[in-house]
Amino acid sequence: MAKKEFTYKGKSVAELKKLSVNEFADLTTARARRSLKRGLTEQGKILLRNIREGKKNIETHVRDIVIIPEMIGVSLKIYNGKEFIPLVIAEDMLGHCLGEFTYNRKRVAHSAPGIGATKSSAALSVR
Repeated sequence: MAKKEFTYKGKSVAELKKLSVNEFADLTTARARRSLKRGLTEQGKILLRNIREGKKNIETHVRDIVIIPEMIGVSLKIYNGKEFIPLVIAEDMLGHCLGEFTYNRKRVAHSAPGIGATKSSAALSVR
C-alpha cells in the first residue's frame, strides 16, 4: 500500500513552500494566524534568518514561534529551561509552536513519606 501524500488544508508541501508567510497564515488556526499577522519578535527573525541561511546545529530559546512551511526538515535544538532538546521539524507540525514539542516539566515521582510526615510514622524508631 502506497503512503498517502501529506496535505495541509488541501495543499501539498510543495505548494505550501511557495506561499508567503501571510498567505500561509490565512490557512492556519486563529491563534497561529494572529501570531503570524502580528509579526515575528527579534529573536524569531534571527532564528528564521539562520534557517534560511542553512546553518547547522541551531540552538534557540524561541519556543513561541509558529512553524511555517520553510522550516520543514530543519533540525533545531530547543531550550526547555535546563537543556537543549533536539527536534527535527516534520510536515504534521505546521501551524504549531516549537515549544509544544519539547516538554519543560518533568513527571513528579514521589518516594515514601519521611519520618514525621504522618502521625503513625512519628512513632517509628529512627534507626
